[in-house]
Amino acid sequence: MEQDIRIAVDIGGTFTDIEILDAGTGAIHQIKTPSTPKDPSVGLLTGIRQASDRFGFPLAAVQYLLHGTTIATNAVLERKLPLGAVVTTAGFEDVMQIGRHGRKDVYAITLEQPEPLVARRFCFGVEERVGADGRVIAPLQEEGVRRIASELAEAGVRSVAVCLLHAYANPTHERRVGEILSHMLPGVAISLASDISPEIREYERMSTTALNALLVPIVQSYTDRLAGRLAEEVPQTQVYLVQSNGGVSGLAKAGREPARLLLSGPSGGAAAARRLSAELGEPNLVAVDMGGTSFDVSVVHDGVVSMVNEGEVDGLPVRLPMIEMRTIGAGGGSIAWVDDGNRLRIGPHSAGADPGPACYGKGGTALTVTDANLLLGRLDGKSFMGGAMPLDREAARRAAETVAAPLGLSVDRTAAGVIDVANSALAMAIRLSLFEKGLDPEDFAMLSFGGAGGVHACEVAEELGIRRVIFPAHASTLSAWGILWSDIAHDLSATQIGLFDDLAPGLGATASRLVTEAEALLAEDGVAPAARRFEWAVDLRYAGQAFDLRVPLDEADFSAAGVARASAAFHALHKQRFSYDEPEVPVEIVALRLKAVGALAKPVPARQAAGSAKPAVQSRPVHGRGAAVDTPVWERDAIGTTDPVSGPAVVEEPYTSIYLPAGWSIVTHSAGALIADRITAQ
Repeated sequence: MEQDIRIAVDIGGTFTDIEILDAGTGAIHQIKTPSTPKDPSVGLLTGIRQASDRFGFPLAAVQYLLHGTTIATNAVLERKLPLGAVVTTAGFEDVMQIGRHGRKDVYAITLEQPEPLVARRFCFGVEERVGADGRVIAPLQEEGVRRIASELAEAGVRSVAVCLLHAYANPTHERRVGEILSHMLPGVAISLASDISPEIREYERMSTTALNALLVPIVQSYTDRLAGRLAEEVPQTQVYLVQSNGGVSGLAKAGREPARLLLSGPSGGAAAARRLSAELGEPNLVAVDMGGTSFDVSVVHDGVVSMVNEGEVDGLPVRLPMIEMRTIGAGGGSIAWVDDGNRLRIGPHSAGADPGPACYGKGGTALTVTDANLLLGRLDGKSFMGGAMPLDREAARRAAETVAAPLGLSVDRTAAGVIDVANSALAMAIRLSLFEKGLDPEDFAMLSFGGAGGVHACEVAEELGIRRVIFPAHASTLSAWGILWSDIAHDLSATQIGLFDDLAPGLGATASRLVTEAEALLAEDGVAPAARRFEWAVDLRYAGQAFDLRVPLDEADFSAAGVARASAAFHALHKQRFSYDEPEVPVEIVALRLKAVGALAKPVPARQAAGSAKPAVQSRPVHGRGAAVDTPVWERDAIGTTDPVSGPAVVEEPYTSIYLPAGWSIVTHSAGALIADRITAQ
């Protein structure tokens, strides 16, 4: 039988995580390799070659490659973007510079607004006007568009975002502007707001469209380079890129709409959390992904991953559906430092992959969280990365001494302080992610994954009052595992503003139009009709409110009964989120949303056979809450399904380790995950 190999790749700031699925047998393998920031495709292909050699499959057998990437995010964060321009309705050329004047940090003495993506001198206005109801108020002056195109050509602009007022209601003028610019500016990336974000709020729509336009040359260059290399080495593979909504799309769409990739990598972890929630019977999970550079928090509540209609990158709004994620700069590579007040601080700057933490032996001299864990005995320098990358304990000690000296502390106490400060930051990020939704951490289990997460999870859970921590199989590469199980997904929307009851009779026709568009996209991806699925939602608000909430629908039912059900769900969600509701106030609809899913085939995972725990293989001194204690070290496979192992203990696997404090026990679930429960308060 011909092999069907599927590979999922999550390229992080420090390591590239790879999951390999043999669809014929259901066997799943994992591998990690250092990332190559200068060209991520190099690390990706290196990992695939290593996997081919280690697990014995020919590269020609790779049928699918599902790829999470941070290339779009990094380009924005580092502002390594091409020269771009904005074309908008005359009189609205200053929207990018004005932005929004809300204060997210009300205690900040000064307000620092993000630098606009496009300089004011490259924001051009054209004479035209469309009303909010879609009526043409003033015709488009095409000669003005041609004059702007000539100026853009002379300036050497590589990207243009076209964002006309109210084009979401009637895109005719915007599309005509796009046609003229495409004809006069061959090779220049043109993005239309009516294609990228056809929704109200001009600043958010313009920011999103400008981001997309500026990213097109960068992402297309990368995908072209990747496709060329894959054609040479993995010729049979079909490539999909992971989107911020947790689904995947083909290279063509990713090249046209790269703004949808801004949470590409982390969304794989949230997708994995949703699958594990059902598999483990844990409807409420707070999923925490701690890698080398960052700490990402997502939430599964009642079996559903939290989605938002708008996120942000580097303070810039992105008005696109995405998995709700909170990210802080706290990973294994986060650097410890002492501020002017002689306080120990962690991050957000990171040692990254090159040179990495001091213990990597690549020339790094700064003390990092990974160095601290090594000094405390929670990591074994000899078995790190399965023994392929031994750690230098003395280099870690030298790095710790530079921080310990100004603090007047010993090396061990400094390392313990680094862990305490890091754990507090992680706990705060989780608290905020739950509290802002009106949720209590004690009602949740924690799903811990990422290469650096296992040695922190139980202590962070204690600080939050969480009594159960789940360490999934392949924890170190779980985002890639989640990507492996992803489906093709396309988000479509239609702005519909007015009282829900009044607009309901016309929503059926709007829904039919969205379905037609979705069917075309799924057909482009080669998805068979039987594998297509549609998920509906509406954005609702109380009449007079300036914000709205996304309310999922079981079906596109806009009868009186369907509207009543959706309104009741909105009232309940509003009360959960803001502690009050107003059922007597009329409900307005803002947008109708459709998520079109093309399901990819998935094998049935194997279950864990019941068995008792095997003896610990060794022990070593490990610093817990106080002095070092001789602590047994277990291999992950030695933890049984029937006899829990009590802490303190260390559990090791090739790419990550777990630190189990005293007062906790751990056992293997039949699905392969390790379940740690808090049994006593310490």
